[in-house]
Amino acid sequence: MPTTPILTSNNDHQGGTNSINDPVLVDMKPYPLPIPWSKTALIMIDMQADFLNEGGFGEALGNDVSQLRKAIPPCQALLEAARNCGLTILHTREGHRPDLSDLHPHKRHRPGSRQPTIGQPGPFGRILVRGEPGHDIISDLYPLPTETVIDKPGKGSFYATDLECILRAQNITTLLVCGVTTEVCVHTTVREANDRGYHCIVIEDACASYTPHFHDVAIEMVWKQGGLFGSVTDSTSLIQAMMKKQPTKKKDEEDSPEPEPAPKKARQT
Repeated sequence: MPTTPILTSNNDHQGGTNSINDPVLVDMKPYPLPIPWSKTALIMIDMQADFLNEGGFGEALGNDVSQLRKAIPPCQALLEAARNCGLTILHTREGHRPDLSDLHPHKRHRPGSRQPTIGQPGPFGRILVRGEPGHDIISDLYPLPTETVIDKPGKGSFYATDLECILRAQNITTLLVCGVTTEVCVHTTVREANDRGYHCIVIEDACASYTPHFHDVAIEMVWKQGGLFGSVTDSTSLIQAMMKKQPTKKKDEEDSPEPEPAPKKARQT
């Protein structure tokens, strides 16, 4: 069992509110590890209408969206716990500019395919085009105005975005990763993050694939060989650890009502 690291200061972490700074040992594969909460962020990948809703792009490609929707309840529980703990929270959306100038030809026109393609009209607007209803995050998991939204043109969350700049600025070293699909955008992001020195903890039941055995293999690839790309845990274990670390208010803070924050627009990049 690894030794718990020295506790860090709240000043080490600029994101979120009510920061928590002492690590808690969490059960995960390939072995339990402490999570340095003040340097940890939750990243929720591509929980978008085009992928998750019936009649959307994912279903039009012949996929069973009910397989993806299994991840929604665990993601909801994680999101609530992370908000209560004051963790930095990021959301990603895969999509392209309305003029499709950032869409590579091979991604738009797959040779021999007669399936719907990005930019075409769909039941939720133009498929995977920024600003269209289908491109947006589902209402069950919609970001708060203070949570960062990363718009990405590719499968990885680091490619052609300022995600790494944001993480470095917030002194983040550990990523709690959930979303869809496990073998595509989740796995690509984890691999990108791993090469950049981040410890990725993939929450198995908060990720999903249209093809269940793809999910199983992708999850196993993360933690095999001593944690080749990171670690794997489940939402229950993680939330239990978060609950232990929820900040407690002082007596005078409990007695005085908190002022309502001024409304802010969601940060988008």
